[in-house]
Amino acid sequence: MTWPLVVGVDGSDGSLRAVDWAADEAARHGLPLRLVYASPWELHEAGAAGEREPPAERRPAEHIVAAAAERAGRRAPGVEIGTDVVPEEAVDALLREAGHAFAVVTGTCGHGALTGALLGSVGRTVADHADGPVIVVRGDRAGLAGTHARILLGAGEPGTAADAVRFAFREAEARRCTLDVVRAWHCSVYESAEFPAPAEDPSRAHQRQAAATLDALLGDATAEHPRVRVRRAAVRGSARRVLLHRSAAADLVVIGACRSTGPFAGGFGHAGHVLLHHAACPVAVVPHRR
Repeated sequence: MTWPLVVGVDGSDGSLRAVDWAADEAARHGLPLRLVYASPWELHEAGAAGEREPPAERRPAEHIVAAAAERAGRRAPGVEIGTDVVPEEAVDALLREAGHAFAVVTGTCGHGALTGALLGSVGRTVADHADGPVIVVRGDRAGLAGTHARILLGAGEPGTAADAVRFAFREAEARRCTLDVVRAWHCSVYESAEFPAPAEDPSRAHQRQAAATLDALLGDATAEHPRVRVRRAAVRGSARRVLLHRSAAADLVVIGACRSTGPFAGGFGHAGHVLLHHAACPVAVVPHRR
């Protein structure tokens, strides 16, 4: 069974950008596209059965998903497109959809001069807790258009990043582009008369360790995807600054997230939240299930 690419739509500019991006992604991977509008009216008024004509509150929702489907169809004519207006709040609907989707795609929202710079509460909550991959469509024109021909993977720990690695390799292979894998590291040395600095530069040891982590993380995936061009780098600095800076030359940033138990035990750290709000390209959050 082929799982669909699911997009949360609400008629906003951010969700329309997400529809455009998802249509391209569905065509790239040969996936069906499912456009979902979560309607509070459906949740609270579902008891009104037998209506010959949908009430006024529902007609806008049906119009929104129909318009989004038409837009996606024009952009990706060969993609199978389905729509649904579901009787749930948006977060609940998208978290449920994530359990049987290739990925859930959401847009961003903002206010005034910051439009497009801020991630709405729905997108952030879904990215933080979903059982499956979540892609937040954001960034500048080049990042949204995919003109850089690069995927950026923020390398986490080998024990918890395997799903993110597989996702990134699959994405790079489908796009026939380079995969940049970055492991950020930092070294703080406190020196005093009582605790003198070590004879050997400790930064070298940290850099060697970061390089060894990259080798352990990428070994199997590199063998499974020999056609993917991989560039690996161990870079000194905080993960949020390193990845945010490099997102300006990427078409997608992939980061891992750890889900310990159940859908509401997730998290992906401060670096992930910074990327979701400020990255120059779309961001994919790929959870690891223990």
